[in-house]
Amino acid sequence: MRRTPAACCTILVAALSAACATSGQKQTQQADQNAPMTLSFWSTGGDDETATFQKAADLYHQKHPNVTVKVQTLSWDDAYAKLLAAATSRTGPDILSGGMTWTIQFGARGAMVDLREHGIDALKGQAQPAQWESAVSPDGSVYGVPLDMSTMTLYYRTDLLKEAGLDGPPTTWQELVDDIGKLKAAGVKKPYSQDWGNLDWIGYFNYLYQAGGAFYTPDCKPSLNTPQAERALTYWVDLYRKHGAPTATVEGSDALDTGTAMVVAGNWIAKGIDANKPKLKGKWAMAALPAGPAGPTTFIGGRAIGVTSYSKYARTGADFVRFMYSDEAIAAVADEARKRNISYIPPRPDKIVGGSTFTPEQAQVFAQAISTGKAAPGCPGWDESASDVAKQLQSAILGKSDVRTALTEAAKVMQRNAG
Repeated sequence: MRRTPAACCTILVAALSAACATSGQKQTQQADQNAPMTLSFWSTGGDDETATFQKAADLYHQKHPNVTVKVQTLSWDDAYAKLLAAATSRTGPDILSGGMTWTIQFGARGAMVDLREHGIDALKGQAQPAQWESAVSPDGSVYGVPLDMSTMTLYYRTDLLKEAGLDGPPTTWQELVDDIGKLKAAGVKKPYSQDWGNLDWIGYFNYLYQAGGAFYTPDCKPSLNTPQAERALTYWVDLYRKHGAPTATVEGSDALDTGTAMVVAGNWIAKGIDANKPKLKGKWAMAALPAGPAGPTTFIGGRAIGVTSYSKYARTGADFVRFMYSDEAIAAVADEARKRNISYIPPRPDKIVGGSTFTPEQAQVFAQAISTGKAAPGCPGWDESASDVAKQLQSAILGKSDVRTALTEAAKVMQRNAG
C-alpha cells in the first residue's frame, strides 16, 4: 500500500486549515449502539486498498450483525481537502484514515474523538513506538492510531556489487561512499540513487535521525540548528554533489533495471520487481539502510485511523478501530492484499513477518528496518512547514545555499508555523 509522501498535502493544509473551525461544536447526540447501523469509512489510498479494509469490515459485520461498515476510497491527491471539508460541515464519515499526522490536525479543531475515551490508547503496547508517537497529539490526545506501515530500504543489484568486488551491501555511511567509489572504479555509471524522498524532507529524514538529530525536540521546538542536522545535510548533499546521486527521481525498480547498483526506495516496489522486471530476477536483494554515526534508522510512514466527533456511532466506530488491531482483522486484510498483489505491512511489528504480504526474507528486512524506525513529527505546524523545509534542503543540494543557511531558514519556517 503506497503511502504518498505527506509533502504533497502540505499546501492544502496551509490553504484550508484556517477554514476549519469545528471546535466548540455541540456534542453529537449518540444513536442507539445496539440498533442496526451503517458506518461510513473514508479510506485514503487506492481501490485495491479499500477492498482489503472492506474484508476486515465484513468480518466485523459477521461478529456484529447489526453493524455494517462501508469503506470508500479517497485518493491521496484530494483526500485532505475532502476530509477537512467534511470536518468543517460535520457531515462526513464516521471513520476516516489518512496521513499519519492528519488526525492530529483534525482533532485540534474538534473534529475527532479522543480515542482514550474508549480505551483505544491500550493499543499502544502493540504498535511500533515511534509510529504511535507520531499519531498522538503533543497534549497526549489520541485522535488516531496507526492503521498500517510503510518504510524504505536499500535495494541493490547483487550482480553489479559482485563485479565490483563487494560481498554485500553497505552497512554504514562510510561503507556507502566507499562502495560508491568501488562501483565507479568497476565501471558502474550509476552507483546510487534515491527514489522515495529524493530532494524531499523524507529523504533527508533518514540521514537526520541516523546522525542523532531530529526535526523537533520532544516538546515540539524546531531543532534543525544543531551539529547533528548539519552533519546529516552535509552528508546527504555530498551524495549528490560529490558522489553523483541523480537529482532526477527514477522509480526504484526502473533504476535497478537500467543499471543503478543501489536504490533507496519504499516497500511497495518489492512485490513488483520480479513480475515487472523479469531480467532482474535473481539479481537483486534488499537490506536495511546504512547506519549513521548515531546508529541505524529509517522513515516509517503509513496511515492513521480515527473516529469523527460528529459520528452518531462513536462508540461502535472506536470498537471497529480496536478490531483492526486483532489477529483476525490483520489476517483478513493481508489475505486480500496478497490476492491483489499489493503491499501491506500491518500496524503491529509482531505481525510483519507472517502478517504482511511479502516473502519471509523481505518481511525480515522490513521488520529489522522498522525496529529502529522513526516517523514524521506530530508537532503543531509541521504539515504546514514540510514543503517549505524541503525547498530549503533542495537549495543546499542544488548549490543555491550552504548547509547552515538552508537549515537556519528551514528552522525559521518551522518556528513561524509552530504557533
